[in-house]
Amino acid sequence: MKAPRFFMGPKAFNRVRFAAILGVLGPGLVSGFADNDAGGITTYSVAGVKYGYELLWVLLASQIVLFFTQEVGARLGLATGQGLTGLVRERFGVRWVTFLTLTMLVANVGSIVAEFAGTAAALSLFNVPPAVSAVLAASVVILLLTRGSFGKVQYLFVAVGIGVSVAYFASAIMAKPDWGLAASSLLVPRGSFSAAYWLAVVATVGTTITPWGQAFIQSYCADKRLGPEDLVGERLDVGLGALLTNLIAGFIVVACASALAAHGVQINTNDPNAVSQIAKALTPLAGEGATILFAIGLLAASFLGLGVVPLTSAYAACEAFGWETGVNWRWREAPAFYGLMVFFIVFAGFFVLIPGLPLVEVMFMAQVINALLLPFVLVFVMLLASDKKLMGPLVSGRFLQVVGWAGTGLLVLLSLTLAWSSFFAPA
Repeated sequence: MKAPRFFMGPKAFNRVRFAAILGVLGPGLVSGFADNDAGGITTYSVAGVKYGYELLWVLLASQIVLFFTQEVGARLGLATGQGLTGLVRERFGVRWVTFLTLTMLVANVGSIVAEFAGTAAALSLFNVPPAVSAVLAASVVILLLTRGSFGKVQYLFVAVGIGVSVAYFASAIMAKPDWGLAASSLLVPRGSFSAAYWLAVVATVGTTITPWGQAFIQSYCADKRLGPEDLVGERLDVGLGALLTNLIAGFIVVACASALAAHGVQINTNDPNAVSQIAKALTPLAGEGATILFAIGLLAASFLGLGVVPLTSAYAACEAFGWETGVNWRWREAPAFYGLMVFFIVFAGFFVLIPGLPLVEVMFMAQVINALLLPFVLVFVMLLASDKKLMGPLVSGRFLQVVGWAGTGLLVLLSLTLAWSSFFAPA
């Protein structure tokens, strides 16, 4: 006896639901890939060169916090259809949204400068002067964001992220690492616990969980017009983004730890040519291919960050004042949004032209600033996500609230640990 046609429905329904989930993918993946930007790659490289496999445990811990904080940010965007600063203005007033916006912009401008520094460092390996690299990077990114459609921008970001991921995965394999030692370091914290060690820990956290990333995923969900019905797909999106972010970060640390730290190679981060030293040092130990992949990966990641972080800054500033935002608008329809985005890009581009600027140190310290300012952003996120009237059925439950506040508290504790170690711990 044949089954009634009614029982064939769930398969078709599941196919439609799966297609709908795929359509939601984007905000979490783009945010995750962009976390591995120029500042991230440089920070992970420095961590691998200076401390070998010792900081891998930080990546595992930060991945857990990253998933939950990004999930809460996406949930806010799905429930309200608004960005973070717009909600803060409505709920807490002009003074608090001004404070939050300035906090985010300070962190974001540092990150944008880091992206230009990464572009200059990567192209310097091909003998391109910093001035030329800055003009080239700014021009390409401005044209992309002001002329491209929303869908094309999203797919390009994901494609670049995948390319960067493949490049550093290949670099790690070519470096022939000690996978057993890497696995044990992933689970057990170890190291000197000096002031320099904790500075590296803070920088590693700051490049994984960022103020701009928290705001970006919320604004992106709102700009993509996703709603509460997209929660399942967006959780998958956030989970994949968080996993890939830290997986690739781990590959970068492993590549530099096995190819450089294990052979006693040391890099002076105050040297303007430090990135060139890292890339060239890979050649005799991991082969010419690893050096080229490192340089190409850094360049691609820099462009990805230059596309995402100025975009987030423009979102934050415009949402705070109620101006039109979004890459689907034309320039004449959202002049403040595009004008601010171009301003952030051009300002940061001029900054990296300072003669003798230590590019690696700039990228590294930008991540430290991210980590120190992040708790201020997360406090607003957690307060909003716990508001039943605002969130409706997507309000954060007890478990998410505990995890979110615990993560925020840990970041504050980490900042205090850094301050204490700077004064009392051995250097």
